[in-house]
Amino acid sequence: MNWITKVVRPRIKGLIGGKDGGRGDTPENLWKRCPSCGEMIFHRDLVANLNVCPNCGHHLRIGPAERFAYTFDAGSFSELTPPSVPADPLRFRGEKKYSDEIKAARTKTGRPEAFTAARGTMDGLLVMIGVQPFDFLGGSLGMGVGEALVESMQAAIKEKRPYILFVSSGGARMQEGILSLMQMPRATICVDMLREAGLPYVVVLTDPTFGGVSASYAMLGDIQIAEPGAQIGFTGARVIAQTIREKLPEGFQRAEYLLEHGMLDMVTPRKELRTTLSRLLHLLMSQGKPRSKVLPMPKRNGNGGVAVTP
Repeated sequence: MNWITKVVRPRIKGLIGGKDGGRGDTPENLWKRCPSCGEMIFHRDLVANLNVCPNCGHHLRIGPAERFAYTFDAGSFSELTPPSVPADPLRFRGEKKYSDEIKAARTKTGRPEAFTAARGTMDGLLVMIGVQPFDFLGGSLGMGVGEALVESMQAAIKEKRPYILFVSSGGARMQEGILSLMQMPRATICVDMLREAGLPYVVVLTDPTFGGVSASYAMLGDIQIAEPGAQIGFTGARVIAQTIREKLPEGFQRAEYLLEHGMLDMVTPRKELRTTLSRLLHLLMSQGKPRSKVLPMPKRNGNGGVAVTP
């Protein structure tokens, strides 16, 4: 351990506020605290490490902008125009007006809904990518998300592009009631349409993915991938433990546990994700193509041997 790690960093952390608190608040634009280990990470170090904690390897949640930048070829993608749907179809009101919650989420994220899709290339291959991030009302599935997902899948079919879905969600959006639940079969039908068109549908499950989303299109991928440590399930572990009145296994509902029990095909670190996706899609999209050259059957001579052509 060198003097920078041993002396300088602890002093900096002491000035800005360490793991156990300290002086004042940490400037959000300079340092970020890892939600897993509590270490303070300089923003440039975090970006250089693809928003993965260099200390413990925890994968921090990221939005569509980062996903597109990390996955597409540089400068190759363009976002699809988000569809227009009623913002508050049931005029729902709980502790807050649903319309006010939507406005706050749009102001916070700068996006109209909890789903963004873009078309572009990955190592030259035409692909469509959809991102359902957690930062917009917990990535909940409502009419806006469902319509955007369906339109992007239909565009992928029309343009013959394989589809990649990065998903993080708490489930269906209760403020839209049955209109939210209707989006699950709609998305499932579009997944079937992708398969009928011979286009791969790859799902990357990120932390967390729960509820009706995990019970429908998020678990229907031709290939199921998850980021390390991602929580994946239908309902929370505490609710399950209270229902069955048993102690749950260590790591229950974590990506590694699901991989061990056959629910996932692979768990892939973010640094290796683009390479893995590109390799898989190039392989899947080349299946069924005829060989460029068919070798003739060898001719046999009169003695039963193979004739050699000079």
